[in-house]
Amino acid sequence: MLSQYVALDEAGVVHIPASLTYEEAATLPCAGVTAWNGLFNRGQMQPGDYVLLEGTGGVSLLGLVLAVADGAKPIITSSHDEKLARAKALGAVGGVNYRTTVDWEKPVMALTGGVGVQEVLEVGGKDSLVHALGTLGPGGRVALIGGLGGFGGDVPVMALMNANLTASGIYVGSRADFEALNAFIDAHHVKPVIDRVFEFQDAAAALAAMDGGESFGKIVIRVSAP
Repeated sequence: MLSQYVALDEAGVVHIPASLTYEEAATLPCAGVTAWNGLFNRGQMQPGDYVLLEGTGGVSLLGLVLAVADGAKPIITSSHDEKLARAKALGAVGGVNYRTTVDWEKPVMALTGGVGVQEVLEVGGKDSLVHALGTLGPGGRVALIGGLGGFGGDVPVMALMNANLTASGIYVGSRADFEALNAFIDAHHVKPVIDRVFEFQDAAAALAAMDGGESFGKIVIRVSAP
């Protein structure tokens, strides 16, 4: 929260997973709960499911490690081949460079053997949604989370209907989601991906690094009590 002290209602806090450091736990309240809600709650992810994760930001990489821990088969997109390689090292079964492959839904579909993915964490917005929908198999689900490329565009309603697809708007999640996420993390020894940790006095540099959009995972600011 970028504050040394805050006053909160007791209903607004949860115990951090015993297996995580404070820095790792700091990645969870927004990105972690959002990924959990999109995959497990709305997405109803099951072991063996193909899951599409867009980019290598906080939500997508938390989604990646959660999917791997649950026995799903995550596929990731990025504009950097080096980041795709790092994602595969974390357990992604495949990756596609969306900058060099305009119709990236085609290689994603090929990675599934033509079956299609069952869940998508959609963070790109109008520029990526139509491609993401093209990766879904029958009965697939897309969690609408963000709009890095802006919002708007046409939603192919007939495509949703014909393939029995579901699109859900996701805005973080509930306390119950958070507690379920924390229990899963401890049970499966999940470790969030942190790009860099900055000290409190270097908060401006941390925000600049985030604006640069080149991070792999979360950027964390360590707050120490005076």
